[in-house]
Amino acid sequence: QVHVLPQTVLYIADAETFSGHEEWHEQKKARKRNSRETAIALEKLLPKRCQVLGLVTPGVVVTPMGSSSNHPLEIEEGEAGFALLFPKIDGVKIHTFHFSKDVKNRVFDESKFAEAGLKNNPDLRVVLLFGYNSWKSGATRFLHQIVNPLNEKSIILAGGQVESFTSLISENNSVQPGDACGVVGLAFSGPQIQSATVLLDQDVADERTAEAAMQRLKAANIPEHNTIGFMFACVGRGYRHYKTKRNMEADAFRKLFPNVPLFGFFGHGEIGCDRIVTGNFVLRECNDIKDDLLHGYTTVMTLIHLGSPKANQI
Repeated sequence: QVHVLPQTVLYIADAETFSGHEEWHEQKKARKRNSRETAIALEKLLPKRCQVLGLVTPGVVVTPMGSSSNHPLEIEEGEAGFALLFPKIDGVKIHTFHFSKDVKNRVFDESKFAEAGLKNNPDLRVVLLFGYNSWKSGATRFLHQIVNPLNEKSIILAGGQVESFTSLISENNSVQPGDACGVVGLAFSGPQIQSATVLLDQDVADERTAEAAMQRLKAANIPEHNTIGFMFACVGRGYRHYKTKRNMEADAFRKLFPNVPLFGFFGHGEIGCDRIVTGNFVLRECNDIKDDLLHGYTTVMTLIHLGSPKANQI
């Protein structure tokens, strides 16, 4: 038997899962769970040196356990969640980061990017970004301060606005959620990583246009073995956007990528654009103009290929 310990964990659950009711066995009385209690219980299940990033979102996109060819599900209502456990992967470095808005300083100190491995890192390939407390004053401006310096043709950026984050643990620090607004995320570095992303805008509103968007992603020719799909969608999409037809975008993804598991969430704003990074190839002409990465009422679909495992690795 081979046991692979996780080094990095990303878990996402909907708000009901984190603030549902649980019973007190002695008194048989239900009470509201505290989200921190739930997070601590989850963290105790993982190795102590494990990096953990936990997010709470309005809805969840998940491929159920078992075969990678299982149907991905868009779960917009009800309790749901998942955890992605990344072991040590040769040639790949995954690390968490956190930038919190400083109320005393309106200008973000960009030296923090280097500390987080997001600057002067030639192997940086993909950054998944998640804004939290986006309703707070100055949150959008702060998100722009984080996203704009990372808006390079050699890096894939994808993510969205979540309800909150419940866990952020790394080897060096343990940061607990605060009342401020900010950005948390995962950075993927390594020369073998390949990635691509497409944006489904408001015009994508039926099966035909959803599949056409997935065809653009397919055209990137990202290897499908050892690859994960991510879907970051607006809460206004899903069955409401597709005239009561459920699971439209996840089904379109599976049709084109039958063996790639898909994970993600429904949130309050999306981060991403049409882009592919394999060497210097860009999916579309950008004319040296910075991409518009912050959106609403859209869906961002992303592929991350972690390289081909060696023959002697499992």
